Amino acid sequence: MKRDLMNCAAITMVVMLGSLGVSACTSTSPTAPASIDALQLTSSSSSVPLSGGGALQIVKDLPAPQNSQNGSEQPLSPNDVLEVDVFQVDNLNRTVQVDASGQISLPLIGTVTAAGKTVRQLEKEIEAAYSANYLQSPDVTIFIKESIGQRITVDGEVNKAGIYPVSSNASLIDAVALAGGFNTIGDAGKVFVYRNIGQTTLVANYNVESIRAGRSRNPRIYGGDKVVVFPSKSKIALNNLKDALGVASTAVRIGVLAP
Repeated sequence: MKRDLMNCAAITMVVMLGSLGVSACTSTSPTAPASIDALQLTSSSSSVPLSGGGALQIVKDLPAPQNSQNGSEQPLSPNDVLEVDVFQVDNLNRTVQVDASGQISLPLIGTVTAAGKTVRQLEKEIEAAYSANYLQSPDVTIFIKESIGQRITVDGEVNKAGIYPVSSNASLIDAVALAGGFNTIGDAGKVFVYRNIGQTTLVANYNVESIRAGRSRNPRIYGGDKVVVFPSKSKIALNNLKDALGVASTAVRIGVLAP
């Protein structure tokens, strides 16, 4: 009987020590993260040069375009079509398209840089150029006939990839809806938005599922943005983002990235 009691005590002690050991391991192990960002860089770099100049840089959250941060007009972009009207000087009126270098060409004054400026800024610059040598107190009015700056590209694993016009208060959820939502392999946690800020293209990862559940902010989308949805089994690194930007810029579907 005594031996049985000793055996029981020994077994109890082993169980207690085992429990303590498990507790100790549990207490010293780091807590697993609640979620993992879709972007897992293969190097410490968060920026890569682009072939056309400038750089692609990863950020946590996208800032508003420089001319929109204070609610001012959105700047003009290459491929915008403008109607330039010089009051009471009909032979100077022109319909022009902003070329790839951001310039327009007008009678007498030649090339003028338009991209990156608001309509009001460009009107004042053209008035100054005409008044310098040709006209007294010219009155220039510019109308935007077609604006690439009010359109976005949605590409990748969505049902209807393409270029869509957006309103001035469009959100990321709106952009996904315009493209018909995700297709069968589209990952709501791997939605990347590209935005040009000066000479740099910024890109940020947003989780649409988290946004819909109210756990994350629904970010504003601006004209000129590119939204790319990656497949659920893809690994995403900086070069993948660079390649996807190049394809999205031509409004062509991207292929499935190998896991």
